[in-house]
Formats: sequence, structure tokens, C-alpha cells
Amino acid sequence: MNDPTSSGSTRLGTSGRMAAAFQSNAITPLLALMALLLGLFAVLVTPREEEPQINVTMANVLIPFPGASSENVQNMVARPAEQVLSQIADIEHTYSVARPGLAVLTVQFKVGVPRTEALVRLYDVLNANQDWLPRDLGTLAPIVKPKGIDDVPVLAVTLWSGDALAANDLERVARTLEMELKRVPGAREVQTIGGPGRAVHVWLDPVRLRERGVDVLGLKQTLAAANFGMPSGSVLDPSGPTPQMLSVETGEFLSSAEEIGSLVVGVSNGKPVYLSEVARIEAGAQLPQRYVWFTPGAAVTETGPTAAAPPAAGQVYPAVTLTVTKKPGENAVDVARAANARLEELRNTVIPANIQTTVTRDYGETAAEKANKLIQKLAFATGSVILLVGFALGRREAVIVGAAVILTLMATLFASWAWGFTLNRVSLFALIFSIGILVDDAIVVVENIHRHQQLFPEKSLADIIPGAVDEVGGPTILATLTVIAALLPMAFVSGLMGPYMSPIPINSSLGMAISLAIAFTVTPWLALKLMKPHGAGHGHEAAAAPGGLGPKLQRFFTRILTPLLDSARKRWLLLAGIMVALLLSVGLTMVQWVVLKMLPFDNKSEFQVVVDMPAGTPLENTAAALHELGAFLAQQPEVRDLQGYAGTASPITFNGLVRQYYLRAEAEQGDLQVNLVDKKHRSDKSHVIAQRLRPELEKIGARHQARVKVVEVPPGPPVMSPLVAEVYGPDEAGRQALARRIAAAFAATPDIVGIDTSLKEDAPRAHLTVRRQRAESLGIPVAAIAQTVQGALSGADAAYMHDGQSKNPVPVRLQLPLDSQVGLDALLALPMKAANGRMVPLSELVQVERGVINKPLFTKDLQPVSYVFGDMAGKLDSPLYGLFGIRPKLAQAALPNTGELGEYWISQPSDPYRQYAVKWDGESQITYETFRDMGTAYGVGLILIYLLVVAQFKSYLAPLVIMAPIPLTIIGVMPGHALLNAQFTATSMIGMIALAGIIVRNSILLVDFIELQVAQGMAFKEAVVSSAAVRAQPIALTGLAAMIGAFFILDDPIFNGLAIALIFGILVSTLLTLVVIPVLYFALYQHRVAPPAARIEA
Repeated sequence: MNDPTSSGSTRLGTSGRMAAAFQSNAITPLLALMALLLGLFAVLVTPREEEPQINVTMANVLIPFPGASSENVQNMVARPAEQVLSQIADIEHTYSVARPGLAVLTVQFKVGVPRTEALVRLYDVLNANQDWLPRDLGTLAPIVKPKGIDDVPVLAVTLWSGDALAANDLERVARTLEMELKRVPGAREVQTIGGPGRAVHVWLDPVRLRERGVDVLGLKQTLAAANFGMPSGSVLDPSGPTPQMLSVETGEFLSSAEEIGSLVVGVSNGKPVYLSEVARIEAGAQLPQRYVWFTPGAAVTETGPTAAAPPAAGQVYPAVTLTVTKKPGENAVDVARAANARLEELRNTVIPANIQTTVTRDYGETAAEKANKLIQKLAFATGSVILLVGFALGRREAVIVGAAVILTLMATLFASWAWGFTLNRVSLFALIFSIGILVDDAIVVVENIHRHQQLFPEKSLADIIPGAVDEVGGPTILATLTVIAALLPMAFVSGLMGPYMSPIPINSSLGMAISLAIAFTVTPWLALKLMKPHGAGHGHEAAAAPGGLGPKLQRFFTRILTPLLDSARKRWLLLAGIMVALLLSVGLTMVQWVVLKMLPFDNKSEFQVVVDMPAGTPLENTAAALHELGAFLAQQPEVRDLQGYAGTASPITFNGLVRQYYLRAEAEQGDLQVNLVDKKHRSDKSHVIAQRLRPELEKIGARHQARVKVVEVPPGPPVMSPLVAEVYGPDEAGRQALARRIAAAFAATPDIVGIDTSLKEDAPRAHLTVRRQRAESLGIPVAAIAQTVQGALSGADAAYMHDGQSKNPVPVRLQLPLDSQVGLDALLALPMKAANGRMVPLSELVQVERGVINKPLFTKDLQPVSYVFGDMAGKLDSPLYGLFGIRPKLAQAALPNTGELGEYWISQPSDPYRQYAVKWDGESQITYETFRDMGTAYGVGLILIYLLVVAQFKSYLAPLVIMAPIPLTIIGVMPGHALLNAQFTATSMIGMIALAGIIVRNSILLVDFIELQVAQGMAFKEAVVSSAAVRAQPIALTGLAAMIGAFFILDDPIFNGLAIALIFGILVSTLLTLVVIPVLYFALYQHRVAPPAARIEA
């Protein structure tokens, strides 16, 4: 190292000493190379996903209570169980639904509670409280079904055939494929949706049964007894050349329909009665409980490899869907690709030539596409910033800054992988958005070395660099820390939104810290190697070159600032102008020129149409309604294909996980999974398409008395519904009546669509009450009668076939044939065997009472509740405004003579017995929690910035000057959103928070430079003007760099709020900062003898 440097190093600060140590050290390039390699490693190994994995652990606890009414299920099982489950630590909510014969409890853990830990606690509480119900009450053991983010399938493949093969045949292929796909590395669960399942049906004939003296329960026992075999032991077999042990097995299992038909089930008139005499025996598909079909859309661009011609749009083909989920931590891209490759291999072996396999969901492909597109944007943003530096400072400087940025990005990618993030939309956006901030440190350092070369043309580069780095070192460290202080508190946002947004503050903060280290180590080394050393002649040239810009800036700022510095009145006018601009900007939200929304919809290639028919609708009618909706959708030019699911649920998304769509299995429930062509092949966004189709879909639904909801994949955290009113009150009847009135208020509010409630319509019910005296006098127990009826209608599985080839057990099912299940006549003709052997028809033992079905009853967090759901369409498209629209109608919706209707926003009413009340939930709850936490993070960030600046400037007033421009960002942000007709969302708020750090950084550079000049003896007023002139270039450069980084995010539907906030916020506040800071600083300090202590050496 040169002598002057070492002698000067005694008064250098930390940054200067670092630069001096690393600028000619042999280890510096090796460190840089290591950062580069670590980054490349991270890009290769980091799992890729479309959205961040939010760890929501939920578990359903199903407690069957056969035969009990909803009220008894709720009182005797659901509420006591909820009481037991709410002991568990870290629970967000408990829910229960009491249905006739079944309690469904849902435990939702707080976000981020590890799945295994959550389930251990759940099982622990259930096991510890096994004695909470009497043993003979009639409840069965609780079934626990945990659900989490990894239960959302990453791949769905629909099997269908142009020859319209039956679902039974498709299901057989699918069952074989399950095993093959399970062998794919990383695959977790492979399931088949659809397909009726196989059974050997024993169709009962009541007349013949009675003639031959056979009853249903006797038949069931005979079949079960005939299907039995067991190892019996072994004997010594002396017959061979050497005696051996002979193992003995006794009995046999039923293996074919013929064998079952030839069983003797009784004796009539001294002759054996064969099963085939009293029933029709048929092996085949079970009675349909669900229908699944595939419909090609109008936009069929590619057909399966075996299809000769594209199938007609709107044609309906029976189908089954295979879904594949991945194991936690696996790369969705790899799992989906491997599964697709496996399917391709099995074509023409396991998959016959006439069966098509259409991929109807591939989150691996969408994740890879998203990640690659964003990595490309990252490269473009980096390139643009380097070009900008090239234009402003020169080619060599651009190479130095470019190298610094690339190294920073690579090191950040590695740090992000080490932290446990995946490569997803949010973590990559964090990097793109922070590019603009990451270059700042390098730009400021390089620009200052460049300036020092012109100031001291006689010095060598090695002497200049440490001093130049040191001069900006203190403010650069401080400025970097302020950006980190602004962003980092965001990592503590709670709820579902926390983990979704956390990659932004964490990745950006890691990047900032790394960029600072690189600016003080690698940048000086590169500067020494690459920047032109000044020869004697070269010095004048260099000094003359920027001579154009420097004096011009000086003249420009002198002209603008001098009148403001001279006249106090003009300063007050400037303040008044800024205040008016601020008020107008905030006012834009009041007049709805800027609409507030949690997050806008993304442009996905899928949406769902969820259909609820009136209670009691037969499965075939549900399917008919779905077919009509499907026929309309299939004609839309953007629809690639759709799958219909009646009586079962389509493969769930993250949305379906939270809304528990996987429990939808009633005959009156169904949905359509609509797949659109890729966004490259359509001009409209998916949200626009869904909004456009909704009115027509609702019209078709109305013809079938169906409630139709168009459900899109939500951006970020899902909720039960965008608008949810939870209705609380002292009694069930009152709650239900109030829920109906609130639903009517929803319907009367413009733009509110998809209205639904948790109430079920009245559907007819026949109750067969046993004539006890008659039954008991004949020696027939009530249980026998109930089991006979249940078997005749729902099917009684008497035995299971052992045919040596079925993967899924095939039941031998006793049941009345379908044509006898119309009306009650065939059922009432079924014979029962009395104690004396006489056959008595069922009609003599029961009387029929008609009524309405039992309705489900709901509780949430131990309080009985009814729900009203709605969605928002129209111009504003933000549920918040829908809420404001409904509220005036609440007074009319209140039940007459029940007092005022309570209204709660944040938590349930503490005393539901005193009044009826509504608690708003859904998107408004998440919006409130997110903006509350972000606002708090913003406040904490500002306090941290203030503390940092006080620590640096040793003054309480200077930080206030430095932080003054923060409110000015609003003057840019709000009009920016209004100009581009964008909604102000949570990502816009992130932009605002980041702006606080970025803007303060500029102010620090200005104030620090004023103090430096004053300390060197310049006149105060002159120092104020020259600070703006000298620092304008690096400030403008760093501002432009941040804006360029943000430009690449503008076209993303979700993150454009962040981009708009950054672009317009930086543009306006940078221009204002260069004027406001010098003027404000001058106004506050002109009468003081000396400004605050000159800057402290770092």
C-alpha cells in the first residue's frame, strides 16, 4: 500500500479503512467469485413455486353419531368437543357443523405453526379426553383428517375417451395409474376423483323374500358367515417319503357373482332356498353417488397424441381425474414434470390407445414459467440499471456498478435459499424491486471516486479511493440502515398475509446489507483495476468533460433556491403549496378516484363455478344444471376445457382448502373447473372473463333454482368469502331469520353478487316411527327394523369379494333395485322375521310421518352462528366498498322489536345473549389486520430511522429535517394510482414503506454534504445551494435506478401497486427533496451560530 494511504488511514473511518484493506488485496476477487458461485448454486437448488407456501394447518375432526338429530349432535357432541379442542395452544379458530348423524369440527391453527407439532397437540387432547362421552351413547370414534398447504394437488390429469367409455372402465385404468404415479419421487398422495366403484349387487325382491321366508338381516348374516376362512393349524403328513408338517386352512371366500348366487340362504317347504331365487345378482358399477365429466372448450388448440380430430366443443365425455400432491419442501416443477413423463411412458401399456389424458392442472409448469419470466425480468432490470450508469458515469464505471449488482443479487439469492425461501413470485419480486436500491451503494461510491479524480487530478487512484469511499461511507452506511429499518418491521406482519409478504422485507434487507459490504470491498478493488488513472494531460480532459453538467446544475439550483433562501414569505408559500398537494392527494381516496383493495386478482388460467342446488335435489338434476352451465362456458372463445363434478368436489386449490370445498359431497352440490387458454393466447385477463360470464351463469342457475358462485384463485391469502356477515344472537330461529333478512339486504345492494347463506332450504323427510307394542309382541327389536330399512335404501355390505385382482375391496351389497326406490311401497313390503318364524311386512311395524329435513347448525369459537356470504363485482370491485354499501341497510334488516342490531368489526360479540349482532368477516378482516400491521411496521420503521439519524448527527432537529420529505411521497403515490386507474393495495403500501427508507437516504446525503462543506469553511448559504447541485447527480441516478427496477413490475397484476408507488413516489419526492431539504435546513439553522456538530467519522 502506498505511503500516503497508510499515513492517511489513521484518520479514515471504518468504510475508508475497509476500502484501503481490500482495494489491492488478493482475496477480494476470490470472495467475489465465491459469491457468484453460491448464487448459481442457489438458483439451481431452490425449489420453485408460483406463490409462497403459507403453512396453514387445519384439521377436521369427524364424530359420527348415527341416527341423532342436528340438535342432539350439537348439544351432546359438537359443543362439548369444541370445548375440549379449544384447550389446544396456538389455535386461531374452532368451527363446528352439526349435521344429522355427524359432527364436523374444524381446528384452524395459527399461521406458521408446524404441521407435525399442531397434529401432536390435537391427537394429545383427543386421546386425553377419550372419556368425555359415555361409552354407550352411540357415537363412533373420532376421525381426524388434517389438511394443509401440501394437500393442494400440484397436478391434475383427467382421463376421458372420445369413444365415451364408461366411468367404470376409466376408473380401473386410474386405479392402476395411482400406483405408478406414487412411484414418482416427491409425490405424496395420488387420488382418483370420480368413478362409481365396483360392487356385486344383490337386488332384493320383497315378494320372493316373503314367499321363501327369508328376511334381509338373516340374508346379511348368511352371506357374512359364508365368506370366511382361517388358518387352523397343522398336522403331520406321513404319506410322503419323509414325514412333513401339513398346514390346514378351513373355509373359503366368495370370489365370483355365480358363487354368491348359488349360496343356500334358507329352507322353504323342505327345499333349500338359493340366493339367486330371492334376489337378482349383478357384478358391475355401484349406484352413482357422483358424476365427473370432461368437456372440450371452443379454444381447443392441441389435442391428445391419439386424437384423430379435435373433439367438438361442448361435447360431454365421462371422466375421472387423478390428482397428485407433493411432499413438503419438494420442488413442484420437478414432481409435476416427472409425473407427466411417467404418464407418457405408460401410454399404450397401462393407458389404452382410446383413453385421452388431459392435464387439467399443472402448478409445476406455471411455477416454472413464472420463475423463469421473473428471472428474465431480473436480468433486464439489472441490464437497464447498468446502462443507466454507463450513460451517466461512463463505460468503466458501469462495469464496476454492474459487477457489484450481479454479485449482490447472487449472494442475496443464496442467503434467501439459506433462510428457507423458495423461488416464487413474491421472493423474486422482492429482488427486482430492490435492484434499484441495491445499486445505490455502488453508484454513490463510484460516483464519489469519479468526483475525487476531478478534484485531485494529481493524486493516484490508490490514494484517492480510500478517501473518496470514506467521505460517503458514513452516510451510505446510515442510508442503507434506514432502508433496512423501513422495510424490516414488515417481516412481523401477522396472520395469513405475514408469510405471504415476508420475502419482501427479508430478501430486500439481506440484499441491502450484502450490497453495503460489496460497495466497501469489491467496488474499490474493481475501481482500482478498471477506472482510468489520471495522467497529467488526462486530468484536464476529465475535469472539462463533466464541466458541462456541474456548472449548469450549480446555476439551476442557485436560480431556484436563492429566492426561497432570501424570502421567508416564499418559503411559507412553498409550504402551503405542498400542504394543498398533500390534501388533494389524500382526497383522491375519498372521491374514489383511488380505490382501496386488499390485493387485485391475478391473471390465472383457471376459475371455478360452484353450484348449490336446493336441498333434496336428486344428483341427476344437479348434473343437468351443471351440464347447461358447462354448455354455455364451452362456447366461450377463451375456454380450453372444463370438468364437471356433481356430488363430489373438484381438486382443491389453496382457496378450496380454507373454504373446505373438499367436504362438498352432497347430491345437491357440484362445481365446474374451467381452464382457460394460456394468457398469451387471449387479450382479456381471467378476472375480466369471470366478471363477464357471471351474469349469464347466474341466469342459467336461476332457471334451475341453483345458487351459482364464480370463484377465482385469490391473490394471496384466501378467505371464506370476500364478504362474510356472521350472525350472532340468543336463539337459533332468530339468528336464521336475521340471516335471511341480511341476505336480502346484500341482494338489494348494487354490485354484490354470489349471495349465499349457511341456511338450508326445507326439503321433505319421511320418518318411519316403529309401533313399539306391535314390534315387541312379535319379538322384533327396533334396531333390526332400522338396519333393514337402511340396508334396503343405502345398501348393506354383507361381505367383500376375494377375487385375487381388485385393488379396492369389492362389496357384496344388499339393496332394493333403483326402480323400487321410487315411493315407499316396495320398502314397506319388505318382510321381517318374527320370533315365531312368521314373516311380517314392514308396513305393519312402522307408521310414516312426513316432515322437513333436519338443518345443519353452526358454531364458531364456541358461539352459535349463521353465515351470510357475498362477493363484489362492478366498477369498484373491492369488498370494502360493498360493506360500506350494505351498512345503511342494516337498520332495516334488524328483526322487529329486538332492539338495535349490534355491529362488530374485529372480534365476536362478548355477550350474544343480550342482542342480535353482526360481525363482519372475510376480506375486510384480513385487510384490517394487514393494514394495521403494516401501519404499525411503518411507524416502527420511522422511529428506527429517527433513532439512526439522531445517532449519526447527534441532533434531535436534523433528523426531523431529514425525515420531512416522507409525507411528500403521498403526493406522488396517490395521483400515480389515479392516473393509471390502479387500486391502492397491500403491495402499494409496501411501496410506501420502502419509499420512506429511499427518500430519507437522499436527505441524508444532502444534509451530510452541507455539514461537510460548512466544516471545510464554506459560507452556510453557499453550502446549502452547492449541496443540491453536487448531490443532484447521484440522487437522480439512484432514484432513476430504483424507478427502472420498478418499471419491470408494472405489468404484474398483483405487484403493479408496488411499482406505481415506487415510480411516482420517487419521481415526485426526489424533485421535491432537492428543493425542500435545503430550504428547510436553511430556515431552521440560519439563525444558529453553527450548524450541529460536523458529521461524525464512521
